[in-house]
Amino acid sequence: MKKIQGLIIIFCCWAGTLHAQNPQKLGWIWGPSVGWQYQSGNFLKASGWGLFAPNDYQYIKFNAGANFAWMQRKTTIIPEVSITYYLSNRLIFPFIQAEATPYTITPKVGISVLSMVDLGVGYGFDIRTKEDFKPLKGLTGSVTLNIPLKLY
Repeated sequence: MKKIQGLIIIFCCWAGTLHAQNPQKLGWIWGPSVGWQYQSGNFLKASGWGLFAPNDYQYIKFNAGANFAWMQRKTTIIPEVSITYYLSNRLIFPFIQAEATPYTITPKVGISVLSMVDLGVGYGFDIRTKEDFKPLKGLTGSVTLNIPLKLY
């Protein structure tokens, strides 16, 4: 848990430093996202993200946030970081994504509409089981709305 929290802090500092150094040159788009995911149960996802384009046909998005769930009569909050690689500059963007929590690593594939609405499917691999919680593994599906606050 402390390793994931440390990674989230390092990522946020790194992304903030890059943006502060030269935001015009990097062309970052950033904002919040909210979504739903099913992975051994229903989760509400809330996060912040930053997206940049290394060239005209590829986009990379970094995301850090939390998953909220009501399972086994308990409210649970699970931190999560992810990286998404979009390939396209058209209306529909295919993507691959890797998500990591203290309990699961989840690779995904999917499609996105202008990287604003993501529809993904994947498989979660259990790293360890949260105490007094069921294992978070198996097939997963998600829908995410990315809200850009800065368009560049």
